[in-house]
Amino acid sequence: MKLVFIIGSGAVGKMTVGQELMKLTGLRLFHNHMTIEPVIAVFGNYNGKVVNEIREIIFREFAASDLPGMIFTYMWAFDQQADWDYIEHVKEIFIPYGTEFYYVELVAPQEIRLVRNATANRIANKPSKADVEASNARLKGEDAYRLVSYEGEIPFDNYLRIDNSNLSAEDAAKRIRDTFRL
Repeated sequence: MKLVFIIGSGAVGKMTVGQELMKLTGLRLFHNHMTIEPVIAVFGNYNGKVVNEIREIIFREFAASDLPGMIFTYMWAFDQQADWDYIEHVKEIFIPYGTEFYYVELVAPQEIRLVRNATANRIANKPSKADVEASNARLKGEDAYRLVSYEGEIPFDNYLRIDNSNLSAEDAAKRIRDTFRL
């Protein structure tokens, strides 16, 4: 089994690149809002405890399946030890099944991400982003966290950093597929 982590700031293109990578590889996409949106719909706001419990069930069941692999998107705050620990926790779920891990960091400047924040695909898959003005304010507030890694900070094998500012999602996905031979 393969587990591809696609990480990066808000609206950098994690889900969209993941959608294209799924088309190219047959790996299943589990983008972070697949758990966030239903929780917001039920509770009326974000509830991290519930989101993480739902993800936990999905990860455990998927890891034990005979599916070829998963693409998981995650906004990783590199200055938060809890986020490093979470990635390790997810890996621990998959390790007993002989999983190969891949890490893709997407980066693009805020002005590009603000444009992407209002795309039809994003809003269709993430209803909580429909209020673009409020979503843009949250995106600008991300500066409170360090969402781009330092050079050499990611210690894992199979790591790829892509500046996708001027790349289509399909081209970024092809680069990932080709680099890791997925």
